[in-house]
Amino acid sequence: MSPRTLLPAPFTARTVDAAGTAVHTVVGGAGPPLLLLHGYPQTHAIWHRVAPLLADRFTVVATDLRGYGDSAKPAPGPDDAAYAKRAMAADQLAVMRVLGFDRFAVAGHDRGGRVAHRLALDAPDAVSALAVLDIVPTRHAFDTADATFGLGYWHWFFLTAPAGIPERLIAGDPEFWVTARMRSRHHGGTPFDDRAVAEYVRCFADPAAIAASCADYRAAAGIDRVHDGADAGRRVTAPLLALWGAHSFVGRSYDVPAVWAGYATDVHGTALDADHYLPEERPEEVARELTAFLTR
Repeated sequence: MSPRTLLPAPFTARTVDAAGTAVHTVVGGAGPPLLLLHGYPQTHAIWHRVAPLLADRFTVVATDLRGYGDSAKPAPGPDDAAYAKRAMAADQLAVMRVLGFDRFAVAGHDRGGRVAHRLALDAPDAVSALAVLDIVPTRHAFDTADATFGLGYWHWFFLTAPAGIPERLIAGDPEFWVTARMRSRHHGGTPFDDRAVAEYVRCFADPAAIAASCADYRAAAGIDRVHDGADAGRRVTAPLLALWGAHSFVGRSYDVPAVWAGYATDVHGTALDADHYLPEERPEEVARELTAFLTR
């Protein structure tokens, strides 16, 4: 099957060999390079409303993370190292280098924000600017976790359960899982596009995607915490923009700029009138904030 995308012309889809990992990649626009990374349980299609608004100013690259969408899905190992954010970030660095970009900005939502954060730490010479959407750092989230966090982010713990429990349960009705997760974290704004939701369901119905996404969360609770702990004294040196939903768990639970100030040296941030899925709920505002940040 030919590579596919919901993003309109001038965007085109291709498969990029990222040092042995096939990464589904969509490219369009002109100007400085900007890499867009999606979150769970989605694909690059989360950017289908934002990317066209950026294409006049930037060469926009949107990918499916390994394990998601139409990208490769390596079999999870016993330590989930294949889904460490370090490995996922290395894919993205390789994609950008294949495309001819040695230095670029990166914006990531949800899991993609965690990959982008690791990319900025591991390849500081490559990342010119970093934007993270509706997250605080993984280490901070775990280190400050309490009952409120456990109830609000219960899926973090469900997806890390052993013995194939989440894989089996999600596989029983992946459409319900995807749509229920998304409906429960939306607050007004632009409704989800039915075409995008259908893409998320199509991709997530693959048992390999379910297994990979569980490995992604297990890595966050395991090997990523080891990597993050080793880097506890380091900060992102690239300018960092934090955007979050005023009605999201992140927005209700954290002083987001203050948290990120402990992890980066140059932090900017603002809340949007949304819940979690900022690129779909508030695409114009997201595009405007990214453009202002990257062209200031």
